[in-house]
Amino acid sequence: MALVLFVTMFGAYTCYICLNQISVERSKSMLFGTIVTRNQCEIHAIPPEEIPYVHFPQPKTYSRDECSCTPVRFFVILSMQRSGSGWFETLLNSHPNISSNGEIFSAARRRDNISTIINTLDKLYSLDWFSSAAKNECVAAVGFKWMLNQGVMDHHKEILDYFKLKHVSIIFLFRRNILRRLISLLANDYDRYAKQLNGIHKSHVHSTEEAEVLARFKPTINVAVLMANFSYVERTIADCLHFFSSMRHIVLYYEEIIGNQNALSHVQEFLSVPERKLVSRQVKIHTRPLPEQVTNWEDVSKMLNGTRYEHFLGHSDYGG
Repeated sequence: MALVLFVTMFGAYTCYICLNQISVERSKSMLFGTIVTRNQCEIHAIPPEEIPYVHFPQPKTYSRDECSCTPVRFFVILSMQRSGSGWFETLLNSHPNISSNGEIFSAARRRDNISTIINTLDKLYSLDWFSSAAKNECVAAVGFKWMLNQGVMDHHKEILDYFKLKHVSIIFLFRRNILRRLISLLANDYDRYAKQLNGIHKSHVHSTEEAEVLARFKPTINVAVLMANFSYVERTIADCLHFFSSMRHIVLYYEEIIGNQNALSHVQEFLSVPERKLVSRQVKIHTRPLPEQVTNWEDVSKMLNGTRYEHFLGHSDYGG
């Protein structure tokens, strides 16, 4: 009887230990799924300092198949409307290994609160986000553009924590000449209601004919609030850099991308993708001298002359 009791107790103890080991292994697998995948894939060729930024997503909606061990970098473009982000994103998407998915937070329901924001980010970085920019399963860099007025500044602490957890690289993209940005913003707001192109609003165009139609509108700038507007834009950009510059990042300006042929090479190096010639079908809308783009140019010039913004009056996007 003593022997039978001993064997029974020993058997029960053994089963208990085995079940606990299975539970622990399952927990580890769920918690460190990315690490398990990383261990299954060859990463010895990746420099040690870059390994934290390498991911091997496992989409729920499809299988990456033979590309399951193709490393993916996560990125985000932080910018402001009418700063060249749309044009810049078309350049990125002309690369076969880059997928930038537009303004995913332009829809207010996706940024109602931090939970919906995180859920949206998770879906995108798991490669389960479908858009016209989505590449095949062998994409090597995936991201989107996030306008500063679309919730990112309101929840900057939680979003920074998320970026750190996911090792998201940041591309800051701004425009140095914020006067030209303002003119573009006012013209775009006007067309949102006027719909000058056959009853359709277009923020970006692909022909010189369409660009000329949109460029005919000349906004009137409210000079009474012009300086306050410039100060607000500068403060917003400064806050953004302060909140997120602790992350791996690169700072770009629209004017420099146009004037510096090496700028796009640096971006591709930053995203660790093979260098390609990047192209865009977009056509610039406002190409005329600034005095021809504003109805009350004399008032604007008088307001800015003698201030630290005076150089905006003669500044060209093309460096001329």
